[in-house]
Amino acid sequence: QVHLVESGGGLVQPGGSLRLSCAASGNIFSFYRMGWYRQAPGKQRELVATITSGGTIRYTDSVKGRFTISRDNAKNMVYLQMNRLKPEDTAVYYCNADVLTIQRTRENDCWGQGTQVTVSS
Repeated sequence: QVHLVESGGGLVQPGGSLRLSCAASGNIFSFYRMGWYRQAPGKQRELVATITSGGTIRYTDSVKGRFTISRDNAKNMVYLQMNRLKPEDTAVYYCNADVLTIQRTRENDCWGQGTQVTVSS
């Protein structure tokens, strides 16, 4: 099965930057889509950014102009560069993937364990 591991979270001051990484492993042939979601205490998990196999990128309005999603297909990795961070960005960030496996099985709801991002003075 497909396994996702996030890294790069931590504590940062408002206005600072962090770069999150998601490493995918398993019998992966290709990705239909990869993305990032986040969940703050007491709130529902929300989409942050996604990128499709065709290169279509989508961001939630609150991060447009500040966050950038990118991918490295050869390394099976996706990144989230977060700039000008705000306290309201504080959340657990999760990697998500829609994957075609070598066995030609589509796994469209793969999740990592999450990485904590805290923005505070």
